[in-house]
Amino acid sequence: MSALQMRVAKTQTGPALADPGEPRPARAVSVWRSAGGLQGQEVAEAALVLPLLFMILIAIFWFGQAFRIYGTITQAARQGARAAVAPQCTTCAAATPAQNAQNASNAVSSALTAASLNTAQLQQPSPVPSFVGCSGGPVSCVYPPGSNVCVQANVQLSTSTGGSPGTCGTAVSFGYKYPYHFLIPYTSLDLGNITLPAEAEMRLETQ
Repeated sequence: MSALQMRVAKTQTGPALADPGEPRPARAVSVWRSAGGLQGQEVAEAALVLPLLFMILIAIFWFGQAFRIYGTITQAARQGARAAVAPQCTTCAAATPAQNAQNASNAVSSALTAASLNTAQLQQPSPVPSFVGCSGGPVSCVYPPGSNVCVQANVQLSTSTGGSPGTCGTAVSFGYKYPYHFLIPYTSLDLGNITLPAEAEMRLETQ
């Protein structure tokens, strides 16, 4: 057979294929096992890390909700204190403590409703804020009928300094029970058992 015929025959047949039953070289087997081991290790690491990452993301969301609610109820307390001290009109007689407390409770309920928060979650403040009355002695809470909003009127907000009179005002406080349940794994912490506090003070207005 001529050299040209041998070249054509080699081109047509191609390189000889390895026998499937022939054992693989030791280097190929080692590389294949290393690749398989690394892949299994990555799967195991992902199975450990992904649940933890998911739990952290959920916790961030629920704590963000708690922070949003805290800001809302603090603003509601300020609205209640403002309603309690604001005069009804320049010529009207001064409102009674019960009327001021009711005005404060109505303002708090309106602010919570506008923020889509359930007013049924309102709790009495614990502990009750301690204030000294402008006429001396402690001041107890006044709760409007059917409300857990604590209104303490005619309290000393600042003491007299340098001969200047102190500031008298009204304090409004309440608690708001966190409406969602979120259990922190491996702990006894449940956000549903947390009561967020809200308190605001406002000085008395005469006109």
